Amino acid sequence: MVPESYYLALSAVLFSIGVVGVIIRRNPLVIFMSIELMLNAANLAFVAFGHRLGSNDGQAVVFFVMAVAAAEVAVGLAIIVAIFRLRRRLSVDDLSLMRW
Repeated sequence: MVPESYYLALSAVLFSIGVVGVIIRRNPLVIFMSIELMLNAANLAFVAFGHRLGSNDGQAVVFFVMAVAAAEVAVGLAIIVAIFRLRRRLSVDDLSLMRW
């Protein structure tokens, strides 16, 4: 049996990798993947804490987080495609052009 602390340590490492990806990278697709990595790290922590407490509440929260993440990816990718069609390049700096 693997201790819960290993799952939490893995969750912290994955979340840290996601934060570094969001801060350092300038490509919106990589930033979205990093955000998804952070969400999955939080999901892993929810499941680990739920298992430790003997409750299924963590898995219920994970279900809602995954639903929100899917909606976020759909909207984000639509915005990225719209910007790419206008500018023919992808950069986070181009996202500021959407303001009026």
